[in-house]
Amino acid sequence: MNKIKLETEQLPFQHPVTRIFYSRSHSPVYKALLQAGSRLRSLQQVHAHIIVSGLHTSRSLLTKLISLVCAAGSITYARRLFPTVPNPDSFLFDSLLKATSKFAFSIDAVLFYRHMLFSGVPQSNYTFTSVIKACADLSALRLGREIHSHVMVCGYGSDMYVQAALIALYAKASDMKVAKKVFDAMPQRTIIAWNSLISGYEQNGFPKESIGIFHLMLESGFQPDPTTIVSLLSSCSQLGALDFGCWLHDYANGNGFDLNVVLGTSLINMYTRCGNVSKAREVFDSMKERNVVTWTAMISGYGMHGNGEQAMKLFGEMRAHGPRPNNITFVAVLSACAHSGLIDDGRRVFSSMKEAYGLVPGVEHHVCMVDMFGRAGLLNDAYQFIKNFLPKEPGAAVWTSMLGACRMHKNFDLGVKVAEHVLAVEPENPGHYVMLSNIYALAGRMDRVEMVRNMMIRRRLKKQVGYSSIEINRKTYLFSMGDKSHPQTSTIYRYLDELMGRCSESGYVPAPESLMHDLEDEERDYALRYHSEKVALAFGLLETNQGETIRIVKNLRICEDCHSAIKHISIIADREIIVRDKFRFHHFKDGSCSCLDYW
Repeated sequence: MNKIKLETEQLPFQHPVTRIFYSRSHSPVYKALLQAGSRLRSLQQVHAHIIVSGLHTSRSLLTKLISLVCAAGSITYARRLFPTVPNPDSFLFDSLLKATSKFAFSIDAVLFYRHMLFSGVPQSNYTFTSVIKACADLSALRLGREIHSHVMVCGYGSDMYVQAALIALYAKASDMKVAKKVFDAMPQRTIIAWNSLISGYEQNGFPKESIGIFHLMLESGFQPDPTTIVSLLSSCSQLGALDFGCWLHDYANGNGFDLNVVLGTSLINMYTRCGNVSKAREVFDSMKERNVVTWTAMISGYGMHGNGEQAMKLFGEMRAHGPRPNNITFVAVLSACAHSGLIDDGRRVFSSMKEAYGLVPGVEHHVCMVDMFGRAGLLNDAYQFIKNFLPKEPGAAVWTSMLGACRMHKNFDLGVKVAEHVLAVEPENPGHYVMLSNIYALAGRMDRVEMVRNMMIRRRLKKQVGYSSIEINRKTYLFSMGDKSHPQTSTIYRYLDELMGRCSESGYVPAPESLMHDLEDEERDYALRYHSEKVALAFGLLETNQGETIRIVKNLRICEDCHSAIKHISIIADREIIVRDKFRFHHFKDGSCSCLDYW
């Protein structure tokens, strides 16, 4: 390490007044500070010399020292130095606020801001930008609103950097209405403000709105940067908007954006969640640097598509040549085993968590194991796993997975027993009541179906609305069951009726157990026929050319009836149809599905 050489010229220490730092440009101590830069050990040496030389009361020297200590990332050391500064000024406070917010010492940033207020030191746009970021990181919306008031009082309400920080604050607090209001009031917008709003909509589950803001951004003359692309790729992942995602990939390549870990991993997530695993693997293989998130994303992608063997193979490569797997990696691997029926592999992977890596399995890992046993029909193994590995009362997720397996394999006695655990742990989730109702109906216990229905009414619970989205020519369309909002509704429904008629001729039989059993027969037939994924599929077949793959995203688990119908439609229409539901992908082709009816 380089030593800091302090010049030995005589300094005027003989009088208290002259001890105060008098000329920064000629001071040997100041030169030593500049030479130290952001090297903490060197700064500590200079600090020791400041004390020995009697310059410890020099505000300017201490301010410079603290600002360099902050740049070195040692907030704890800066916090100890701060009380020694006489009458700290706005520059010092802003340096501290910027550093503490940058290095995620958010509580310290808020405390320094309060100290600044009590000291009567005037705030600047740098002050507000830093402390608002700290509030966003803390999800402290109430405090953020108070500081927003300070912003207005101090006259920084139109500062574009402060406004961008406020947009990020409200977006992280899920208050997109106010975030958009701040954005609309900006007299001059920056790429940071556009990115904050785009990211806010995406992170709060409004991917269509996120893409809509992006188009406004282009119309306003702004060009996307890598941050914009990453947020939009996530929106594409949510919507299954493959065409738009490919356009973003081409844009990133065409503009020379570095395929770093963040962008590369975002592309992998987009391609896998939009149904193109081979393209995701191309991106993975082309990346010069990969971290644990990158490897996990690719393994998870294989698992979602039912390629359990590929997921296990890649996991083996990761263990041999990649970064150390973490808890999330093991969730991805165990989920891949569950969706592919790799029971022995799943057992070995679960055991290796603690034995080979010292990781303690969490709720997600236990859910994967129960799901794996349950999907394979090993209900007793699943139940014993719950009893043996989860001595305490398991959470709702574990029992829900078990309940789904009971319904899948029509073990109604065990299903009713498990349902009691589910409702005891999470009584306000309407999905549990729907599943229990269906189990009772399949068991012929219609009296119990009525009981469950009445329980839902008393608790004012409603079944979650299912919807499906489909992308046509880079535009996303949304459909719900029986939806008639589309201008082509009559044409879509007529074509769907024709398709379902041809399906019946080819051997399709409706599966009414896919619905709540409080509907009349006529209502049930209507609800089955016009499920959202069937409506979206009919629209996609009408709007695309023969031979094009149809891609649909469903927010819930695809029901047995739609699964059966789409297998028949893949033959009738001679198309490959890809459906992503809440849990996995289904690739329908020539009358069969990639899940092999194992979902």
